[in-house]
Amino acid sequence: MLTEPEWRAREEAHTTRMRPWTEPRQERRSRGEKHPVLDFLFTYYSLPPSQLERWQPGPGVLLTGEGIRRFLDRTGYVETADGVHADPVLPPKRARMARYVLSLLEATASRPPRLNCFGLHEWAMVYRHPPDQVRHAQLPLRLGSGGTDDVVQSLDIRCGHYDAFRFFTEQARPLNTLQPTRETQRDLDQPGCLHVGMDLYKWAYKLGPLVPSELLGDCFELAADVRVLDMRASPYDLSDLGYSPVRIETAAGRAEYARQQAAFTRRAAPLRERLIALYRELLATTEVGSESH
Repeated sequence: MLTEPEWRAREEAHTTRMRPWTEPRQERRSRGEKHPVLDFLFTYYSLPPSQLERWQPGPGVLLTGEGIRRFLDRTGYVETADGVHADPVLPPKRARMARYVLSLLEATASRPPRLNCFGLHEWAMVYRHPPDQVRHAQLPLRLGSGGTDDVVQSLDIRCGHYDAFRFFTEQARPLNTLQPTRETQRDLDQPGCLHVGMDLYKWAYKLGPLVPSELLGDCFELAADVRVLDMRASPYDLSDLGYSPVRIETAAGRAEYARQQAAFTRRAAPLRERLIALYRELLATTEVGSESH
């Protein structure tokens, strides 16, 4: 149970925590500006800034006080004689999603991390592409088109994450040692992958009102930090935006990438376990609720 002063304090803390990302995003949109690094957190990942800022308690927390009725304006909250809480029973569509996500998270957690991909997925996305057709055409390539293609051809590409692989150029796909599909995602996702780590944020917000905002915020901050490494190791020149490159075309750069990748893997592991525990709890509650009806 949280009294109104308690939940309002948590609400304010969460909103303050998220605004260093949400406010600049909203300001850029109002000016029609794009940010090739940070916009990804709001375009590829679909949670709007306003919802990222919005605090929610998660399951098993009763909110009390005069201000609680505004939670009833949101989907997924119910009122009792004692207060308001999030309904812990997942609707059928969300329950099906939750079973799949839980199996994906558990499979990923069961595998050792692989740290030898060196971020080449971003390079494979521009391999042999006309310069005006690359994903971030406004950014120059550090090594030019020819130099970028040479790096792709000189190193083994070992990308196992489908949502990165699907953006490879047609010429780059046969160069990948793996050919991931949506159907093989549970078999191939592994905890060392930067995109698998960022996706913890997606698996958090997919639970809607049933993910505690503190966990959502932890997953978002991980995704934001991982995204920076993802783009620093890319073939793009981001110096005008204040990002120094991780030069994975060199042995020293690959070692630096693997070191940071390992650190993110360690940081992601407890978040993955917290999500697994939450998904298990919600599915168990949903099954009990279904049986009682």
